[in-house]
Amino acid sequence: MNLTFGFGPVEAEFWRWLFVMTRIGAAIMAAPFFGAAAVPAQARVIVTGAVAILVCNWTSVAAPAALFTLPGMLAVAAEVVIGLALGFVLQVAFAAPTIAAEVIGAGMGMSIATAADPNTGAHSPALGQYFGIVLTLVFLGLGGHLVFLDLVIRSYTTFPPGHAWLGPERIALILQFAGQMFVTALAIALPVTLVLLLVQVAAGVLSRSAPALNLFSLGLPAGVVAGIAALIISAPLTGDMMADISAMALRQAEQVIAR
Repeated sequence: MNLTFGFGPVEAEFWRWLFVMTRIGAAIMAAPFFGAAAVPAQARVIVTGAVAILVCNWTSVAAPAALFTLPGMLAVAAEVVIGLALGFVLQVAFAAPTIAAEVIGAGMGMSIATAADPNTGAHSPALGQYFGIVLTLVFLGLGGHLVFLDLVIRSYTTFPPGHAWLGPERIALILQFAGQMFVTALAIALPVTLVLLLVQVAAGVLSRSAPALNLFSLGLPAGVVAGIAALIISAPLTGDMMADISAMALRQAEQVIAR
């Protein structure tokens, strides 16, 4: 009757599921929100496994026949590279506000005010924490995390497992986007930095006209007050800038997986 009660098909689906989890897990680990140090590792594994189950049901992704051979290991390495590339694009986008905060904090004299970054665990300026939280809220509010997971799933069409690696042109796109993020960070910091420059110039003129005044006791409080005032004035535009950064990051990730 050709009936069998073995676990061969179940084991094959299990290895297929683990193979699919490789790319998804690498993307989640590299992404700034999903891979934050504050997110428990168990939660990441659960999300990765749940998305992998959907991919296994929706697509015809197949694991290599011999997973623990050299071709199989190369296929796993390719999955990890593709996932890390997609997550790295978002990581670069989330780093732009932190760079802007470094520039603004240096001009305000608040570089010593640091706090632990929940995304990386490293110390970053307190102003960078503010920009990072705003960017995270805007990104989640616009559904960017869902779009990112959709891009990861769509990448299986462009990069079938075991048949494709990231080419030099796609790596060049990622590097080009990193350069754009430095320009974006400069655009975020430019208005506040300009105000701080005018305040410092005014303080310098006062110190030259009245040498008895202490430049440090005058310039530092004036810079802090002017920087806070500039941040308050530019606060309505902060949400739009963060939305533009989120959209730019998702577009760049889509270009990486484009045919």
